[in-house]
Amino acid sequence: MYEFGSRAWGPQPVRNLMLNSVQSALSAMTAGDIGVKTPVDLKGKRVAWIIGAPALNQNMTATLAFGGLTWDDVEKVEFGGYGAAWDGIVANQADSVFGSSIAGKAYALEKSNRGITYPVMDPEDKEGWARVQAVGSYFYPLYATEGAGLSAENGVHSSAYPYPILMTYADRDASLVSKVTNAMIDTFDMYKDAAPGADGWALDKQRLEWVVPLHEGAVNVFKDKGMWTDDLQQNQENLVKRQEVLEAAWKDVNSRQHDSDDAFQEDWMKTRADALKAAGMDPILERW
Repeated sequence: MYEFGSRAWGPQPVRNLMLNSVQSALSAMTAGDIGVKTPVDLKGKRVAWIIGAPALNQNMTATLAFGGLTWDDVEKVEFGGYGAAWDGIVANQADSVFGSSIAGKAYALEKSNRGITYPVMDPEDKEGWARVQAVGSYFYPLYATEGAGLSAENGVHSSAYPYPILMTYADRDASLVSKVTNAMIDTFDMYKDAAPGADGWALDKQRLEWVVPLHEGAVNVFKDKGMWTDDLQQNQENLVKRQEVLEAAWKDVNSRQHDSDDAFQEDWMKTRADALKAAGMDPILERW
Protein backbone atom coordinates (compact mmCIF):
# COMPACT_ATOMS: atom_id res chain seq x y z
CA MET A 1 0.00 0.00 0.00
CA TYR A 2 2.92 2.34 0.63
CA GLU A 3 5.75 1.61 -1.83
CA PHE A 4 3.28 0.03 -4.28
CA GLY A 5 1.19 3.18 -4.02
CA SER A 6 3.74 5.21 -5.99
CA ARG A 7 3.65 5.91 -9.71
CA ALA A 8 6.57 3.54 -10.27
CA TRP A 9 4.80 0.57 -8.67
CA GLY A 10 1.38 -0.94 -8.38
CA PRO A 11 -0.38 -3.98 -6.92
CA GLN A 12 1.72 -7.03 -7.64
CA PRO A 13 0.37 -10.48 -8.65
CA VAL A 14 2.46 -12.25 -6.01
CA ARG A 15 2.03 -15.84 -4.87
CA ASN A 16 3.25 -17.87 -1.88
CA LEU A 17 5.16 -21.11 -2.08
CA MET A 18 5.63 -21.79 1.61
CA LEU A 19 5.41 -19.86 4.88
CA ASN A 20 7.83 -19.97 7.78
CA SER A 21 5.52 -20.19 10.78
CA VAL A 22 8.04 -19.87 13.59
CA GLN A 23 7.37 -20.14 17.31
CA SER A 24 8.84 -16.71 17.97
CA ALA A 25 6.87 -13.58 18.82
CA LEU A 26 6.39 -10.75 16.35
CA SER A 27 5.02 -8.05 18.57
CA ALA A 28 5.94 -5.12 20.81
CA MET A 29 9.26 -5.95 22.43
CA THR A 30 9.26 -3.95 25.66
CA ALA A 31 11.71 -2.98 28.36
CA GLY A 32 11.23 -5.18 31.40
CA ASP A 33 11.53 -2.41 33.99
CA ILE A 34 8.33 -0.40 33.35
CA GLY A 35 5.66 -2.85 34.48
CA VAL A 36 4.00 -3.55 31.12
CA LYS A 37 1.90 -6.72 31.29
CA THR A 38 -0.46 -6.33 28.30
CA PRO A 39 -0.61 -3.89 25.35
CA VAL A 40 -3.01 -1.60 27.26
CA ASP A 41 -0.16 -0.91 29.69
CA LEU A 42 1.76 0.80 26.87
CA LYS A 43 -0.49 3.83 27.35
CA GLY A 44 1.69 6.84 28.05
CA LYS A 45 4.89 4.88 27.39
CA ARG A 46 7.61 5.84 24.88
CA VAL A 47 7.06 3.79 21.73
CA ALA A 48 9.53 3.71 18.82
CA TRP A 49 8.41 5.09 15.47
CA ILE A 50 10.92 4.11 12.79
CA ILE A 51 11.29 6.69 10.04
CA GLY A 52 10.97 5.17 6.57
CA ALA A 53 9.67 1.81 7.88
CA PRO A 54 5.89 1.89 7.33
CA ALA A 55 5.50 -1.87 7.72
CA LEU A 56 7.08 -1.88 11.18
CA ASN A 57 5.03 1.13 12.25
CA GLN A 58 1.84 -0.47 10.96
CA ASN A 59 2.69 -3.61 12.92
CA MET A 60 3.10 -1.61 16.09
CA THR A 61 -0.23 0.08 15.31
CA ALA A 62 -1.83 -3.37 15.31
CA THR A 63 -0.24 -4.30 18.64
CA LEU A 64 -1.46 -1.07 20.21
CA ALA A 65 -4.93 -1.77 18.82
CA PHE A 66 -5.11 -4.99 20.84
CA GLY A 67 -5.19 -2.80 23.94
CA GLY A 68 -7.61 -0.33 22.37
CA LEU A 69 -4.79 2.21 21.93
CA THR A 70 -3.58 4.37 19.06
CA TRP A 71 -0.43 6.42 18.58
CA ASP A 72 -2.25 9.30 20.27
CA ASP A 73 -2.19 7.29 23.51
CA VAL A 74 1.59 6.83 23.61
CA GLU A 75 4.65 9.03 23.36
CA LYS A 76 5.99 8.56 19.83
CA VAL A 77 9.80 8.55 19.75
CA GLU A 78 11.29 8.73 16.26
CA PHE A 79 14.37 6.73 15.27
CA GLY A 80 16.25 6.64 11.98
CA GLY A 81 16.41 2.86 11.82
CA TYR A 82 15.35 -0.47 13.33
CA GLY A 83 18.65 -1.11 15.10
CA ALA A 84 18.74 2.44 16.45
CA ALA A 85 15.30 1.94 18.00
CA TRP A 86 16.47 -1.14 19.90
CA ASP A 87 19.58 0.70 21.05
CA GLY A 88 17.33 3.55 22.14
CA ILE A 89 15.44 1.24 24.49
CA VAL A 90 18.67 -0.04 26.04
CA ALA A 91 19.73 3.61 26.48
CA ASN A 92 16.37 4.43 28.13
CA GLN A 93 15.29 6.74 25.29
CA ALA A 94 12.22 4.60 24.51
CA ASP A 95 10.32 1.72 26.06
CA SER A 96 8.99 -0.46 23.24
CA VAL A 97 9.63 -1.34 19.60
CA PHE A 98 7.99 -3.78 17.23
CA GLY A 99 10.27 -6.69 16.46
CA SER A 100 11.00 -10.39 16.56
CA SER A 101 11.87 -12.25 19.72
CA ILE A 102 14.68 -14.10 17.91
CA ALA A 103 16.33 -10.90 16.67
CA GLY A 104 19.87 -10.31 17.91
CA LYS A 105 18.83 -6.97 19.36
CA ALA A 106 16.16 -8.71 21.45
CA TYR A 107 18.86 -10.77 23.16
CA ALA A 108 20.88 -7.61 23.71
CA LEU A 109 17.91 -5.95 25.41
CA GLU A 110 17.34 -9.06 27.54
CA LYS A 111 20.93 -8.88 28.81
CA SER A 112 20.79 -5.13 29.44
CA ASN A 113 19.96 -3.47 32.74
CA ARG A 114 16.36 -2.99 31.54
CA GLY A 115 15.60 -6.56 30.54
CA ILE A 116 12.87 -7.58 28.11
CA THR A 117 9.20 -8.45 28.38
CA TYR A 118 6.41 -9.33 25.97
CA PRO A 119 2.95 -7.78 26.43
CA VAL A 120 0.53 -10.69 26.75
CA MET A 121 -2.07 -10.91 23.96
CA ASP A 122 -4.66 -13.36 25.26
CA PRO A 123 -5.98 -15.52 22.38
CA GLU A 124 -9.36 -15.63 24.16
CA ASP A 125 -9.71 -11.85 23.94
CA LYS A 126 -11.81 -11.91 20.76
CA GLU A 127 -12.44 -8.17 20.75
CA GLY A 128 -8.75 -7.42 21.12
CA TRP A 129 -7.85 -9.73 18.27
CA ALA A 130 -10.59 -8.28 16.09
CA ARG A 131 -8.97 -4.87 16.57
CA VAL A 132 -5.55 -6.28 15.68
CA GLN A 133 -6.77 -7.93 12.49
CA ALA A 134 -8.73 -4.86 11.45
CA VAL A 135 -5.34 -3.14 11.17
CA GLY A 136 -3.13 -6.10 10.27
CA SER A 137 -5.14 -8.98 8.84
CA TYR A 138 -1.96 -11.07 8.52
CA PHE A 139 -1.49 -11.43 12.30
CA TYR A 140 -2.59 -14.46 14.31
CA PRO A 141 -2.32 -15.50 17.99
CA LEU A 142 0.76 -17.51 18.91
CA TYR A 143 2.13 -19.05 22.09
CA ALA A 144 5.75 -18.00 21.56
CA THR A 145 8.47 -20.25 22.95
CA GLU A 146 11.53 -19.13 20.96
CA GLY A 147 13.56 -16.00 21.50
CA ALA A 148 15.10 -13.80 24.17
CA GLY A 149 13.88 -14.86 27.59
CA LEU A 150 11.56 -17.49 26.12
CA SER A 151 11.61 -21.28 26.17
CA ALA A 152 9.24 -24.24 26.00
CA GLU A 153 8.85 -23.90 29.78
CA ASN A 154 8.55 -20.10 29.74
CA GLY A 155 6.44 -19.02 26.77
CA VAL A 156 4.05 -16.15 26.26
CA HIS A 157 0.76 -15.60 24.46
CA SER A 158 1.71 -13.13 21.77
CA SER A 159 1.24 -12.41 18.08
CA ALA A 160 2.99 -13.48 14.91
CA TYR A 161 2.73 -13.80 11.17
CA PRO A 162 4.65 -16.04 8.78
CA TYR A 163 8.20 -14.74 8.37
CA PRO A 164 10.08 -15.20 6.13
CA ILE A 165 7.94 -16.23 3.16
CA LEU A 166 8.90 -17.91 -0.10
CA MET A 167 7.19 -15.91 -2.84
CA THR A 168 7.09 -15.62 -6.60
CA TYR A 169 4.88 -14.18 -9.32
CA ALA A 170 1.69 -15.75 -10.62
CA ASP A 171 3.10 -16.23 -14.13
CA ARG A 172 6.05 -18.41 -13.07
CA ASP A 173 6.13 -22.00 -14.33
CA ALA A 174 3.99 -24.25 -12.14
CA SER A 175 6.30 -27.24 -12.59
CA LEU A 176 9.32 -25.27 -11.37
CA VAL A 177 7.40 -23.91 -8.37
CA SER A 178 6.29 -27.44 -7.47
CA LYS A 179 9.89 -28.64 -7.57
CA VAL A 180 11.07 -25.83 -5.30
CA THR A 181 8.22 -26.46 -2.85
CA ASN A 182 8.90 -30.21 -2.79
CA ALA A 183 12.61 -29.55 -2.28
CA MET A 184 11.84 -27.44 0.81
CA ILE A 185 9.69 -30.27 2.17
CA ASP A 186 11.96 -33.18 1.26
CA THR A 187 15.17 -31.62 2.63
CA PHE A 188 13.63 -30.19 5.80
CA ASP A 189 15.63 -32.44 8.14
CA MET A 190 18.84 -31.16 6.54
CA TYR A 191 18.25 -27.48 7.35
CA LYS A 192 15.75 -27.35 10.23
CA ASP A 193 18.49 -26.78 12.84
CA ALA A 194 20.67 -24.52 10.70
CA ALA A 195 19.35 -21.25 12.13
CA PRO A 196 16.91 -20.03 14.79
CA GLY A 197 13.38 -20.36 13.47
CA ALA A 198 14.27 -22.65 10.55
CA ASP A 199 11.94 -25.30 11.97
CA GLY A 200 9.07 -23.02 10.97
CA TRP A 201 9.32 -24.39 7.42
CA ALA A 202 7.94 -27.75 8.61
CA LEU A 203 5.07 -29.12 6.56
CA ASP A 204 2.81 -29.42 9.60
CA LYS A 205 3.33 -25.73 10.40
CA GLN A 206 2.14 -24.41 7.05
CA ARG A 207 -0.73 -21.91 7.32
CA LEU A 208 -2.42 -22.51 4.01
CA GLU A 209 -5.32 -20.16 4.72
CA TRP A 210 -3.60 -16.82 4.90
CA VAL A 211 -3.84 -13.40 3.23
CA VAL A 212 -1.74 -13.99 0.08
CA PRO A 213 -2.73 -16.62 -2.52
CA LEU A 214 -0.56 -19.65 -3.15
CA HIS A 215 1.02 -20.34 -6.51
CA GLU A 216 -0.61 -23.03 -8.62
CA GLY A 217 2.57 -25.11 -8.36
CA ALA A 218 2.50 -24.99 -4.56
CA VAL A 219 -1.23 -25.77 -4.51
CA ASN A 220 -0.52 -28.89 -6.57
CA VAL A 221 2.02 -30.03 -3.97
CA PHE A 222 -0.38 -29.55 -1.08
CA LYS A 223 -3.09 -31.36 -3.03
CA ASP A 224 -0.72 -34.29 -3.50
CA LYS A 225 -0.06 -34.24 0.26
CA GLY A 226 -3.81 -34.45 0.94
CA MET A 227 -3.80 -31.04 2.67
CA TRP A 228 -5.96 -29.03 0.27
CA THR A 229 -9.65 -28.53 1.14
CA ASP A 230 -12.69 -26.86 -0.34
CA ASP A 231 -12.40 -24.04 2.20
CA LEU A 232 -8.79 -23.45 1.19
CA GLN A 233 -9.80 -23.37 -2.46
CA GLN A 234 -12.49 -20.78 -1.70
CA ASN A 235 -10.02 -18.64 0.22
CA GLN A 236 -7.57 -18.93 -2.68
CA GLU A 237 -10.17 -17.77 -5.19
CA ASN A 238 -11.16 -14.85 -2.96
CA LEU A 239 -7.55 -13.72 -2.62
CA VAL A 240 -6.92 -13.93 -6.36
CA LYS A 241 -10.12 -11.96 -6.96
CA ARG A 242 -8.90 -9.28 -4.54
CA GLN A 243 -5.70 -8.90 -6.55
CA GLU A 244 -7.75 -8.57 -9.73
CA VAL A 245 -9.88 -5.83 -8.14
CA LEU A 246 -6.74 -3.96 -7.07
CA GLU A 247 -5.18 -4.29 -10.52
CA ALA A 248 -8.30 -2.87 -12.17
CA ALA A 249 -8.40 -0.01 -9.66
CA TRP A 250 -4.73 0.76 -10.36
CA LYS A 251 -5.39 0.94 -14.09
CA ASP A 252 -8.34 3.23 -13.41
CA VAL A 253 -6.16 5.63 -11.41
CA ASN A 254 -3.41 5.62 -14.02
CA SER A 255 -5.90 6.45 -16.76
CA ARG A 256 -6.26 9.93 -15.24
CA GLN A 257 -3.87 12.87 -15.16
CA HIS A 258 -2.50 14.03 -11.79
CA ASP A 259 -0.72 17.29 -11.09
CA SER A 260 1.39 15.93 -8.26
CA ASP A 261 2.35 12.80 -6.35
CA ASP A 262 0.03 13.88 -3.55
CA ALA A 263 -2.89 14.10 -5.98
CA PHE A 264 -2.00 10.66 -7.32
CA GLN A 265 -1.93 9.21 -3.79
CA GLU A 266 -5.27 10.76 -2.90
CA ASP A 267 -6.85 9.31 -6.03
CA TRP A 268 -5.32 5.88 -5.41
CA MET A 269 -6.43 5.70 -1.79
CA LYS A 270 -10.02 6.57 -2.65
CA THR A 271 -10.25 4.47 -5.83
CA ARG A 272 -8.70 1.46 -4.12
CA ALA A 273 -11.02 1.61 -1.10
CA ASP A 274 -14.12 2.21 -3.24
CA ALA A 275 -13.28 -0.70 -5.56
CA LEU A 276 -12.76 -3.15 -2.70
CA LYS A 277 -15.95 -2.08 -0.97
CA ALA A 278 -17.90 -2.42 -4.22
CA ALA A 279 -16.57 -5.98 -4.50
CA GLY A 280 -17.69 -6.75 -0.94
CA MET A 281 -14.12 -6.77 0.39
CA ASP A 282 -12.61 -5.04 3.41
CA PRO A 283 -10.10 -2.36 2.35
CA ILE A 284 -8.40 -2.70 5.79
CA LEU A 285 -6.83 0.75 5.35
CA GLU A 286 -8.41 3.64 3.50
CA ARG A 287 -5.70 6.20 4.17
CA TRP A 288 -2.00 6.08 4.99
